Amino acid sequence: VVRHTRGDEEAGRLELVGAGVVGRYAALSAGVLIAWLADALLAVLVCAGLVAIGMPTVGSIAFGLAWFAAGAVFAVVAATAAQLAQSARLANGIAFAVLGLAFLIRAAGDAAQSWLSWLSPIAWSQQLRPFADNRWWVLALPVLLVVIVAAIAYALAGHRDLGVGLLPSHPGPAVGAPGLRSPLALAWRLQRGPMAGWAAGFLVYGAVLGGVADGVTDLVRDSKGTRDILVEMGGQKGLVDAFIATVMGMLGLIVSVYAVQAVLRLRVEETGQRAEPVLATRVGRIRWAMSHVTFAVVGSVVLLVLAGFSAGLVHGLRVHDVGHQLPRVLGAALVQLPAAFVLAGVALLLFGLAPRLAVASWGVLGAFLLLGQLGPVLKLAQWAMDISPFTHVPKAPGTAVVATPLLALCVVAMLLAAAGFAGFRERDIG
Repeated sequence: VVRHTRGDEEAGRLELVGAGVVGRYAALSAGVLIAWLADALLAVLVCAGLVAIGMPTVGSIAFGLAWFAAGAVFAVVAATAAQLAQSARLANGIAFAVLGLAFLIRAAGDAAQSWLSWLSPIAWSQQLRPFADNRWWVLALPVLLVVIVAAIAYALAGHRDLGVGLLPSHPGPAVGAPGLRSPLALAWRLQRGPMAGWAAGFLVYGAVLGGVADGVTDLVRDSKGTRDILVEMGGQKGLVDAFIATVMGMLGLIVSVYAVQAVLRLRVEETGQRAEPVLATRVGRIRWAMSHVTFAVVGSVVLLVLAGFSAGLVHGLRVHDVGHQLPRVLGAALVQLPAAFVLAGVALLLFGLAPRLAVASWGVLGAFLLLGQLGPVLKLAQWAMDISPFTHVPKAPGTAVVATPLLALCVVAMLLAAAGFAGFRERDIG
């Protein structure tokens, strides 16, 4: 939604389109409708897939609608953020902050088993209870919220000038600070804000997961299907270890999102014509690109350390065994790093060799999610699941960590990065 509203507006494309016979709200309507259409297609595919593997039809429809409801809500949230911010980057930041807050509220409410989770649109999708109660009345909540937030977005769009946002923006200083005298310092200035937000989220998320880990046996006592899914995804026999392994695998996937985002900042700087002035100085291409890749790597390590430490500490305190549980859970988090590095390598490869296709990194990430994380649940062929780097990550804790697949993933990541750097050195800028 942000890409086709604020993104087009920031790039100047929306002004050209608006010069034709196009209404003031056309871009906003088109962006939201395209997002809803993609969301509906995903819901249909999910529903059809569940029916195909023998799940009840009514429950499958409810499950698909639960996904659609969550997507529809955050589409209009993004539409409102696009009216508030003057840049697509800030609009995305606002929308993702709302998404993260909704997730944390849902997690905290579920952990405490309180009414708090009802304040989150993500919890509404869960409260529909597909394959159990199929509580259709819950869908009224996201519908009502969509109507309210969409009305706000359209009202804001009608009360601002093209190219500006409702939040005030201020120009930076005329002279750069002394600390901005190297590409690495500039990359840190550009990456520190997103990294701080991600770090706070991972720290809280890890603490929430650590708080519920020891109670997972009671939570799934009456659901054999949930227990089976945990064992399939976690690869363990003990439910607590299976739960920790599963959520750490999810954290590995989420940290891959950060890694890809950090690498693709190179493309954002290039298309925004900010890279060329830097490269016109004594700064070389590889040095400039390496500065952003450094934060993709270091940031991934920091995020997983924070999540693993907070999860291990909280879990250890709850079971009165911090000395044993903390290193186990922290190790389970850190073994996810090689898979995240492979995704960063893919993004760098596309940036270097086919920059216009760099955005396809997100598609690769989605494919790896389907193959590596959901493959065991969907009973996919082993050769298909082996395509994903997440398949080769040890299901820690509870199983022996073998170094060979981790080293192999690191080698693959370095080869992809080397090819990306080589391509970037030879191609034209822009």
